[in-house]
Amino acid sequence: SVNNFLMTGPKAYLIYSSSVAAGAQSGIEECKFQFAWDRWNCPERALQLSSHGGLRSANRETAFVHAISSAGVMYTLTRNCSLGDFDNCGCDDSRNGQLGGQGWLWGGCSDNVGFGEAISKQFVDALETGQDARAAMNLHNNEAGRKAVKGTMKRTCKCHGVSGSCTTQTCWLQLPEFREVGTYLKERYHKALKVDLLQGAGNSAASRGAIAETFSSISKKELVHLEDSPDYCLENKTLGLLGTEGRECLKRGKALSKWEKRSCRRLCGDCGLAVEERRAEMVSSCNCKFHWCCAVRCEQCRKRVTKYFCVRKEKRERSGGGGATRKLKRRL
Repeated sequence: SVNNFLMTGPKAYLIYSSSVAAGAQSGIEECKFQFAWDRWNCPERALQLSSHGGLRSANRETAFVHAISSAGVMYTLTRNCSLGDFDNCGCDDSRNGQLGGQGWLWGGCSDNVGFGEAISKQFVDALETGQDARAAMNLHNNEAGRKAVKGTMKRTCKCHGVSGSCTTQTCWLQLPEFREVGTYLKERYHKALKVDLLQGAGNSAASRGAIAETFSSISKKELVHLEDSPDYCLENKTLGLLGTEGRECLKRGKALSKWEKRSCRRLCGDCGLAVEERRAEMVSSCNCKFHWCCAVRCEQCRKRVTKYFCVRKEKRERSGGGGATRKLKRRL
């Protein structure tokens, strides 16, 4: 994993280790957000970057984990560089003063993605020690993650001229919110390319050459995978898959995303499961007030909520489809 490399990697890079760890964590959190309402929901066992460890499959989910993790590390290193956290790094002013387009020049403080890209590559790509198709796939997806960060950067401009006439503009590049990088890669995940290699391709020089040629012909922006994904509807203990039975889905609510709106159909209906409605009374602390000195006193507020879960159809029929009322206590 990344943590293993932080302990054994080049001593020169120890100053970046906390940023690398934070970046890898941001990738994990973004993965969980992007797949919260999918059948595969980025489980903990899927979050090891080692090519021959926890990620035993070479499917499109593995591709996303590598891409978002790589992107998270590069993004955090770039941001921390611009914030002045590293003595040897600052803004990217390499193009300042050059004409960028009609009516604008490069200037200001661009986020130094070149630095973030170079250092993140040293960390993340070093985890791949093999030369087989699996390693080539992982390295390709690592690069796709870095390309996603560069491809989603925003141009920000400042006007110059008499009385705000904006005769010319000075512009620089800034990182977007990391959520935009995650959304971009989720779209790439749905369009991921399956690479078909000859069965039994070994680790000979000829095989390595064929593998390298195959991957070099694919755009670095694309996510790639070698295997089809399993049926995530079903529990599979061998693969460590829990299935979708028991998963929560959303039926109504304000400002639901398209994935949230489809969650009950995708997690329950399309997997041959029924949707069970469960009503509950939630008890939480509210109207808290500070009393001198030194105590906080709160009231207990009760709120009735309705939640929906995927259940086996025969189980729902036995229970009559009713929703039992339960009381849940939650501290805020």
